[in-house]
Amino acid sequence: MENDADARERLFHNAIREILIHSLFFLILYVLAHILVSKFKKKKEYYFAEDDEDAIVCRISLWMCCFSLAVSLGAALLLPVSIISNEVLLLYPSSFYMQWLNSSLIHGLWNEIFLFSNISIFILLPFAYLFTESEGLPGSRKGLISRLYETFLVFTLVAALLFGMTFLLSAILDYGQTSMQSLVALWCGYLPFLYSCLSCFGVVLLLICTPLGFARLFTVLGELVIKPKFLRDIQDEYQCAMMEEENLRRRAHIISHELEIHRSTPVQRNGRNGCATSALKRRLLQLGKVRRELALQQLASPWRRNLGYPLAMLVLLSLTIISLLMVIHNMLQLLIGIKALPISPQVEKFSLGISSLSALGVVGSSLEIVLILYLWLASVVGFFSLPVFCRLQPKPSSATVTQIIGNCAVLLVLSSALPVLARTLGESSHWEFSPLRCFAISMNGPQKMLFFLNN
Repeated sequence: MENDADARERLFHNAIREILIHSLFFLILYVLAHILVSKFKKKKEYYFAEDDEDAIVCRISLWMCCFSLAVSLGAALLLPVSIISNEVLLLYPSSFYMQWLNSSLIHGLWNEIFLFSNISIFILLPFAYLFTESEGLPGSRKGLISRLYETFLVFTLVAALLFGMTFLLSAILDYGQTSMQSLVALWCGYLPFLYSCLSCFGVVLLLICTPLGFARLFTVLGELVIKPKFLRDIQDEYQCAMMEEENLRRRAHIISHELEIHRSTPVQRNGRNGCATSALKRRLLQLGKVRRELALQQLASPWRRNLGYPLAMLVLLSLTIISLLMVIHNMLQLLIGIKALPISPQVEKFSLGISSLSALGVVGSSLEIVLILYLWLASVVGFFSLPVFCRLQPKPSSATVTQIIGNCAVLLVLSSALPVLARTLGESSHWEFSPLRCFAISMNGPQKMLFFLNN
């Protein structure tokens, strides 16, 4: 009896510890997501001047966006966190302070990210968009409750249409063996299947965006890092910015003087002068920001100016070459038959602390983490470099609520597909966790998926 009580007490403490660690992890991610959203959202939309109702709607929608962005950050960090946990347990196998780090903790984290990804992509983000665009049901009293009713009604209709299409698609892929009784198992069958289809779309999108991101990152890094003098003369750019700023100040002074003289002129002329003045003020603010940045770059040390840019470009080029070599090596292994993709649902769960995931040990695992994060960064940069989606790229303090919702959805899709792409391209050897297995077995039909999830 005492042994049973000790075992139950141990299980209870382990469960409480996992809940606390997961809650702390998601709290940190939510704070980071809130900082990012606060940096890019429009200041005037959050505190809407005309109606408090719109302010409440925007605030609720932004909370949902912050949660979805936190989930996307967690999905992008799943593989690095798993690799780091495995290597830490290998380095300190008998440490008392590392006993809390176990396979159950990491498996629970993967399952929660998978659950929250489903909730975010299928419930929160669509609800936030519909809630933002709602105006209330026709003929009803205007207010927040009416907008909620309209949002729930439209959301229910869209969900019914979407799951009906998913049912038809799964019936086609399963050769017509799907019955209406399986609609009861919506959460266990069709929602993971629909999420897997979305992950498949994300993988295709990553395959398109990542090569563009590799090329675009060199341009972005060249804009961020201070170039040597033989590549860029900061002093000349600073002088040009000062001269242009002085010229614009002089023009703004002349226009304001004309406005004072011609106050009794027609409204159209004053309107034109007022528009010109506002445009000049915006341009002056931009030039002032550029001039301050150039002034800070002038204060950079010669070591940073002459060595920073070549070293940054060398590191970026090395990461790109290593990524391409690993992809080519993985493709050759698949073509020759040395290696095969694990598509069977009967996959044993991975246990932490048994063996290293890389033949090079800690160095190889660290390289895998860097390459996975580099792959994710390149895919995001490449997505916003596409001609169709470049308008979706947010700018600080200028993004609308609808634009933030779209960016959160894009990041969630890309982050959810990142583990699948990293495993497919050979960037990582992790496959055993539930979201990746759900993606693999969903290609074999919803009945096999249902059998796997129930076991």
